[in-house]
Amino acid sequence: MATEVKVPALGESVSEATVAKWYKKVGDAVAADEPIVELETDKVTVEVNSPVAGAIAELVVGEGDEVEVGALIAMITEGAEGSAAAEPAKDEAPAEKKEEAPAKKEEAKPAPAAAPASTTASNSDHPLAPAVRKLVEDKNLDPSKIPASGKDGRLTKGDVLNFLEGGGSASRSAAPAAAPAPAAPKPERDLRDGEERVKMSKLRQTIARRLKEAQNTAAMLTTYNEVDMTNLLACRNKYKEGFEKKHGVKLGFMSFFIKACTTALKEWPAVNAEIDSTSFIYKNYCDIGVAVGTPQGLVVPVIRSAEEKNFADLESTIVDFGKRARDGKLGMDEMSGGSFTISNGGVFGSLLSSPILNAPQSGILGMHKTQMRPVAIDGKVEIRPMMYLALSYDHRVIDGREAVSFLVRVKECIENPERILLDI
Repeated sequence: MATEVKVPALGESVSEATVAKWYKKVGDAVAADEPIVELETDKVTVEVNSPVAGAIAELVVGEGDEVEVGALIAMITEGAEGSAAAEPAKDEAPAEKKEEAPAKKEEAKPAPAAAPASTTASNSDHPLAPAVRKLVEDKNLDPSKIPASGKDGRLTKGDVLNFLEGGGSASRSAAPAAAPAPAAPKPERDLRDGEERVKMSKLRQTIARRLKEAQNTAAMLTTYNEVDMTNLLACRNKYKEGFEKKHGVKLGFMSFFIKACTTALKEWPAVNAEIDSTSFIYKNYCDIGVAVGTPQGLVVPVIRSAEEKNFADLESTIVDFGKRARDGKLGMDEMSGGSFTISNGGVFGSLLSSPILNAPQSGILGMHKTQMRPVAIDGKVEIRPMMYLALSYDHRVIDGREAVSFLVRVKECIENPERILLDI
């Protein structure tokens, strides 16, 4: 009995993924719940497990292909024993293609348009992935006219998007001569001694694209302030031992900043809003994203209804998110739907920076390193532990008065932590 393996739900607003790596090949034995493929989305890497025990009968898509949620990616023969005998069957298919390929080229030689015929053969050797097929059909494109860069000459969604960005518009009904030539890709430069080339992962490419999209789309502006950490440090030092003894988790700074932000977001709801077409969406909850750096890239798990959580709940959630983010164990639903983000570059030693918005959110707070600096206090110069704060915001949603007032409110709460506890 053959069992289908399909792309699982990937989380809110995530509809497609890229096949990063197959752990199994045709004929391999697989146990129930054993990972068989790794999928990359714009936020995390997801492993898809086998629903049954058996042997891999077919891999429908290849590495590098883009697939949509619900798309068929593999077939498993339930109860079958995997053996090496099934592997030659996999090798025969490429061999047949190799034998057929010269025949196609020989048939194409007498034709006057040899180049288009070669391109057509290359792109038609493999079926289009669902996401690629949908884009091609929506734009009424002829896939044979689009240069393919995927594995074994497969056409990827990125190839289609690059073709469109380069001015390509060749449709199925258009004559080959009418199709404008796509922009030639920039050639890779030669490496010098001591250099090595490492291909960007799909996740890193997506992060780069989304960050650039945020810059291109939002009217992004940053306002700065500085906060005196004296009282917060004293409060933490006074209660950290009792806090850890009672709750089993250390008392950090992030919970104070989350509480300060939720207090300010209630007073300045525009900072917690987003723009949707020609409307504003105001949110009556504070789902706070906490940026976490990992070897795979930056991820932003979300603390739901942070305004309702106490300090112990916040600290426990932050510790759990940090550990699972580094291990790649966060779920897609845990990184979707945030309303505001906090990024702490200070843990890496950053003194000042301008964070980039986490679209479609309209605000992000950047924390930085606490540093002893001379400041004027009541007409006297004193050395105080100071931190720079940066609020980047979408000026289409948030006016300067709202942004500055929000940041001042955060500053007040941090400099006087009792304000958070007394809600004043």
